[in-house]
Amino acid sequence: MLASLPRAVRQYLLVTFNYWNFTITDGALRMLVVLYFYDLGYGAFAIASLFLFYEFFGVVTNLLGGWLGARIGLNRTMNIGLLLQVVALLMLTVPPEWLVVGWVMLAQALSGIAKDLNKMSAKSAIKTLVPDEQQGRLFQWVAVLTGSKNALKGAGFFIGGALLHWLGFQMAVLAMASVLLLVFGFSLVSLDAEMGKAKSKPKFTELFAKSRSINILSLARLCLFGARDVWFVVALPVYLASVFGWSHSQVGGFLALWIIGYGVVQGFAPYLTGKRRGAVPSGRAAVYWAMLLTCVTALIALSIEYQWQVEWVLIGGLLLFGAVFAVNSSLHSYLIVSYAKQDGASLDVGFYYMANAMGRLIGTVLSGWVFQSYGLAMCLWVSAAMLLLTGLISLWLPKVAEQKVAQ
Repeated sequence: MLASLPRAVRQYLLVTFNYWNFTITDGALRMLVVLYFYDLGYGAFAIASLFLFYEFFGVVTNLLGGWLGARIGLNRTMNIGLLLQVVALLMLTVPPEWLVVGWVMLAQALSGIAKDLNKMSAKSAIKTLVPDEQQGRLFQWVAVLTGSKNALKGAGFFIGGALLHWLGFQMAVLAMASVLLLVFGFSLVSLDAEMGKAKSKPKFTELFAKSRSINILSLARLCLFGARDVWFVVALPVYLASVFGWSHSQVGGFLALWIIGYGVVQGFAPYLTGKRRGAVPSGRAAVYWAMLLTCVTALIALSIEYQWQVEWVLIGGLLLFGAVFAVNSSLHSYLIVSYAKQDGASLDVGFYYMANAMGRLIGTVLSGWVFQSYGLAMCLWVSAAMLLLTGLISLWLPKVAEQKVAQ
């Protein structure tokens, strides 16, 4: 049945299949590390430090990975990412006494490189499979890939918490490595060998030669994801466990449902931002949705600061934050693929996701430090400030008339 589909659709499905499987292990590993080391008595800042190399090498990987993908092809960068994730998981199967901070940080560094090679390859591949004049289809395919990825990352959170409970840390990561190794073998023989390879080999000096629109969008993306991770990565799971007294399964299950819902909303983002009117969004939509998210975050912060119905407001507010953030993220994901050059798209996409990784790195560091020093309310105020900055930066994005969706 797969063989009867058009080539572009077949390759899109294969890329999505790879991305899905990788994403489940990525989400599960993050939850495993947070909960396992919290059980060992690590503080919030110490747990955040375990992810520093993960985020730092994501910055480097996105910058260099886009250039590498344009030179050797996106199939190779995607497969390298899958294999590196297997190695990272196997590094964590060592005896418990070997799981010191330095060793875990090294494994997380490999995982960060793997994740961003995989993501950059998947997003860039879509640009090569959809003609420039079909912007509506491009937005739809990007939204489905991004939304489904986040839904499965949520499933990974749940799987991580469940595997920690059922199998223990080492056996859980070994099981994930085994599954991903099978996916790597399938990917090796299935992806188009020439996917994403630029017709002219880009020079290393072209890494920073970006258009004004891509530079502005990249800076906005940095602030957007820093605003999310400053309270979501470490502060929120530790707060739910320590203040609300939730179990591992409850924390993992709730965050899993949040990510799944977030992914579902991302998949519908085209319908929320103009497709029903026969249009695709411009930079103007990015400003509106960033400002709306700023207001939502500030209201949650006020509730926690003044201790008004904290549990209900935090849970309900988190769900609303997830929905509005999902639209913001999906809009940005579409705009970067739209702005990127057709030939060597991975250069532009890689640069953009380098900024995304930098935002996550800043947010992760702040999440542990601000929460440990000042509490969750301050994490949310920092988040609101970064979101306000996202909206202000987005004012400089092109505000051209919305383009008509190609049928």
